[in-house]
Amino acid sequence: MALESAERPWGSWHVLDENQGYKVKRIQVHPGQRLSYQTHKHRSEHWVIIFGIATCVIDDETIVAGPGESIDVPVGAAHRITNEHSEELVIVEVQHGAYTGEDDITRLEDDYGREDDAAS
Repeated sequence: MALESAERPWGSWHVLDENQGYKVKRIQVHPGQRLSYQTHKHRSEHWVIIFGIATCVIDDETIVAGPGESIDVPVGAAHRITNEHSEELVIVEVQHGAYTGEDDITRLEDDYGREDDAAS
């Protein structure tokens, strides 16, 4: 089975590993870009910053993290990753839950006008 990847307006994501109950992704966020402010019904996420500085919002609380630091996102928490700096941001994301499909996204805010579906 080929592992998924996708280009997005803010950067890209690439699945590194997945199996029942988890998925591991590499997320790259271009300078000055950010992901949608979103929630998931079926999974939690654990982000490890690999390169760059991440400015993250978890339930309206801003957290800034650098290489080697990590952030936990509980199931149902509203969250967003932002790259406010001039270098590429690279994060490894571990998703844990009964369902880790790309359609488990409810977008609360989106800079690119996307709807809640895996194709956007």
